[in-house]
Amino acid sequence: MKEPGAVGSSLELHLTDIAHGGAALGRHEGKVVFVPYAIPGEEVLVEIVEDKGRYAQGRLVEVLSHSPQRVQPLCPHFGSHACGGCHWQHIAYQTQLELKQRIVQDQLKRIGHFESVPVKPVLGSPEPWRYRNHVQFTLDEYGRLGFMGAESRQVVPIEECYIMHPLLDEIFAALDLELPELKRLSLRCGVNTGQKTVVFETYEDEPFELEVDLPVFCVFLLSDGRTATLIGQEYIIEILAGREYRISAPSFFQVNTPQAEELVRLVKSYLAPTGNEVLLDAYCGVGVFGLSLADEVGQVIGVEGSPSAVSDARFNAGPAGNVEFIEGKVEEVLPSLKASIDLAVLDPPRQGCASEALAALDRLAPTKIVYVSCDPAILARDTRRLVQAGYQLVEVQPVDMFPQTYHIESVALLRR
Repeated sequence: MKEPGAVGSSLELHLTDIAHGGAALGRHEGKVVFVPYAIPGEEVLVEIVEDKGRYAQGRLVEVLSHSPQRVQPLCPHFGSHACGGCHWQHIAYQTQLELKQRIVQDQLKRIGHFESVPVKPVLGSPEPWRYRNHVQFTLDEYGRLGFMGAESRQVVPIEECYIMHPLLDEIFAALDLELPELKRLSLRCGVNTGQKTVVFETYEDEPFELEVDLPVFCVFLLSDGRTATLIGQEYIIEILAGREYRISAPSFFQVNTPQAEELVRLVKSYLAPTGNEVLLDAYCGVGVFGLSLADEVGQVIGVEGSPSAVSDARFNAGPAGNVEFIEGKVEEVLPSLKASIDLAVLDPPRQGCASEALAALDRLAPTKIVYVSCDPAILARDTRRLVQAGYQLVEVQPVDMFPQTYHIESVALLRR
């Protein structure tokens, strides 16, 4: 018989909190046990599947006492042995928002060592389902489209997805693929324009024939990042906060369009330009934040490492004469930047800002920085570095870009 707490053993746990990563947690003989697909407050039967010394990973066997916030998941693919795209379909949406606020607070305190930073209630998505304007499928060994599994690196074939936008659902339902060389397939749409695109990636970069019966653009994405048009054009147009943006197949764009408009509103509100400032838009992507503020500042300098995104940003700027986009890694461009920067917005990828970028930002010394983050642990790390450089973390506003998942977008205001 296995000792309680050993790998393979089962034990009853009272769950007390939620962890960054989406699992609920409880304690057994002082050791933290993480339990996915559970909710704080529940009594559960758990099998220990991994022992890491200071903590353990558990598999939910049975819920002995249900939380009143537990709901029936909509998706048949949801769960520990299925698709890993969603983590919280079993939790009522309002509770998801409350848990996300708690996670941001905990990460700022535990990693950033902030004791009293105001973390505002999470701004919920107007549509907690059918919101994703971009999905990427991988193919299993039989050529079926799917997502990576929740607890494995195996592809789980899917028949429906409840967080995929209806415009993408139309394409997904009509797909009839016979491409043995296909590696990945992405669907993307402009929610406010109705434009749709399918992006194909193959193992050998070999061209292929294609027939379509829908009004959709088809793009071939090569392994070196270049694109080739198969049908239509290589980009879609989306309207965000009243402005048009071209988005090419390799370029980043937020997956939740209504909440992306909230991000724009928050960045404008926090920076509050008076008309003559120089604004740095670092990790600018296709130029959304900088261009949304171009009419309210003296100059915009955008920096972005993706060639396709920089090309899109320059196109999106149109005739604006006070906008400059620089292609290059932010940590390599900022140290040589000569401009006097008054305001800055940072929207780095999940891994956050390189230390060289933060050091250069300290030298440039903008009076306000707005940091847009998709990972509260990285937000806590980077804002602590900025505070050590002489900034005050004023407040953090989480925005739910990713309902039904544990992922959290946050907008933080720092003032020098």
